[in-house]
Amino acid sequence: MRSLTLLTLAMGLAVTSPVQAAPHENKENSLTYPETKTVDIVDEQFGEYISDPYRWLENDVREDPEVAAWVKAQNAVTNAYLAKLDGREVLAKSMTELFDFDDLGIPEESGGKYFYERKSGGQNQAVLYVRDGADGKERALIDPATWSDDGATALAGWKPSGDGSLLAYAIQDGGSDWRTLKVLDVQSGEVKSDSIEWAKFTNLAWMPKNFGFLYSRFPEPEEGAAFQSLNADHAVYLHLIGHDQAKDTKVYATPDQPELNHFAELTSDKEWVVITSSSGTDDRYEITLIKVDAPTLETRKLVKGFENDWRLIDGVGDTLYFVTNKDAPRLRVVKTDLSAAEPQFTELVPQSEAVIGGAMIVGDRLVISYLVDAKSELSTFDLDGKALGTLDLPGPGQVGSLSSSMKSDEGFFTFQSFNRPTTVFRYDGKSAPTIWAKPSLPFDPEAVEVTQRFYKSKDGTRIPMFLVHMKGQDLSQGAPTLLYGYGGFNISVLPQYKPAWMVWIEAGGVFASANLRGGGEYGKEWHDAGRLQNKQNVFDDFIAAGEYLISEGITPEDGLAIEGRSNGGLLIGAVMNQRPDLFTAGHAAVGVMDMLRFDRFTAGRYWVDDYGYPNKEQDFKTLLGYSPYHNIRNGIDYPALLVSTADTDDRVVPGHSFKYTARLQALDTGSEPHLIRIETRAGHGSGKPTDKLIEEYSDIYAFLGKATGLTLTK
Repeated sequence: MRSLTLLTLAMGLAVTSPVQAAPHENKENSLTYPETKTVDIVDEQFGEYISDPYRWLENDVREDPEVAAWVKAQNAVTNAYLAKLDGREVLAKSMTELFDFDDLGIPEESGGKYFYERKSGGQNQAVLYVRDGADGKERALIDPATWSDDGATALAGWKPSGDGSLLAYAIQDGGSDWRTLKVLDVQSGEVKSDSIEWAKFTNLAWMPKNFGFLYSRFPEPEEGAAFQSLNADHAVYLHLIGHDQAKDTKVYATPDQPELNHFAELTSDKEWVVITSSSGTDDRYEITLIKVDAPTLETRKLVKGFENDWRLIDGVGDTLYFVTNKDAPRLRVVKTDLSAAEPQFTELVPQSEAVIGGAMIVGDRLVISYLVDAKSELSTFDLDGKALGTLDLPGPGQVGSLSSSMKSDEGFFTFQSFNRPTTVFRYDGKSAPTIWAKPSLPFDPEAVEVTQRFYKSKDGTRIPMFLVHMKGQDLSQGAPTLLYGYGGFNISVLPQYKPAWMVWIEAGGVFASANLRGGGEYGKEWHDAGRLQNKQNVFDDFIAAGEYLISEGITPEDGLAIEGRSNGGLLIGAVMNQRPDLFTAGHAAVGVMDMLRFDRFTAGRYWVDDYGYPNKEQDFKTLLGYSPYHNIRNGIDYPALLVSTADTDDRVVPGHSFKYTARLQALDTGSEPHLIRIETRAGHGSGKPTDKLIEEYSDIYAFLGKATGLTLTK
């Protein structure tokens, strides 16, 4: 006979019999949730007995008819509820208008040709264009609209050869992380016979004289396991143009360490292959080198041990430049001379109070993007590290991509903010940056105000938060507020333009983005303060943001909606359990909800750097303490909650959201709606077509708007 601990019983984790759960009726909102089968599964870990009655929902929806039927039933209930909400059509119309701009990508120059992406209003996917010369006439090179009827097949990466005559590119289908690689003749537009399958988490790096390129892939998965099995044995391959994939050469692999990932790139002069290896999501890397013109394929280890962050900026000859956090938690710039028998790193730019976000070299100028209180600044240096000055930016915002070559006298960078879509700037290393491409906007950015506040978390830590609203809006009157957060994996949440957020703002709501610990806004120490045993700090920071918004009168007590994606979906699930009284409504998107089994699927094993190992006792106890699936509180009224996921999400498998929703619906969690929206032919988010985004966020914000009282008329 199995015994259960008091903790297990308190969490509603009692053993359940393998029978159908009765339909749970939500009388106030006229909702009857679908029946969800339960199974008798109890795992014992470190003296705890953990019931998992919805384990069967982890099965692949494409392979298991029972899971497919459950998805269909849940979507039927959700769609019927959403169809009755006021404002969906208003939101869709407004969002369609706000998507009507040129979403610009950063250009890359090769052989005098300029390659760049642009997605214009009405297009589901970005189109790749090319120009002959900076001022040449553009022509469309790749338009993914021709690849599928539903617009769910996307261009997911590309790289021109050194002379610009060939282009390697990656195709993403249905939002999956798997990629198919192809090769295009730039002049004729002909797609060559080359086709590479099972590429994933890969760069594309052309070898000299266009004879081939490097890419990374996993072994072909077993039949039926492509979207759920763990990924292992990542390797770098060399593909020769015109040859079958079966003849590709494995250039670098670590069969004795199958958990490692490897990414290859070349210096701009094509003299060195630089392979960056990682063991998880932490910015801790090893660096391996291959001399391109060496008579034999020999690897040379430049950085041993997974201890520090190393990011190649560029290299010419035997001199390589890196950004690193070795002895510098806010990062610094160093260089090394590979002609030495034992290369050493020489500091060029020491760490400062600001955090380095990225760097590029334009001719003889080093350009560094810094983060100062979650806003970007650009500074320039010579190649000896002497400070030369700063570059003006349009205002508070984010410098995104940096693109340059030490062999070129020009570089590019992007800038955006909450009220400004991406603008592309050109910099020649001497004069002030000039606008290379700027979108025409469907709204007046000057009518939208962006401010920054600072508030104290539970332990007194000072946390920054951006507020975005219509200019002239009196915040003291209180308005429905959408609070967004992430807080993990050293990822900085910086100002960015999203049409869905702008719809909320134009409707009279306030948008708030909190820069939680666990991110990279203040360097390694900020990241460490929000991961592993410190993960609760992330939840405390987010809860404190909500309390601040209400105490300052910005948000009424019944007007706070919260939203997060992926690790941010975990955040929403956790704080809903911990403070259901604080929030009015929530949207948990593609979240990691079962913290005891996340490492068993696809890329989940990488996340142990931030979450810890479920099979280690200390980590297990921490994870069990906040795991959204395991901590739903029976007999407590929960806010309205919409969970969203997708059937082809092979990053955070949808079973996380399925199980969490099933338990939330089965327990007594109050009369507010607790629904799940399951997209088809979509993944973790990347590559999702515009029409699906508009449909999705019209549903989500109509749901949140109803709960918070946002007026949706226009």
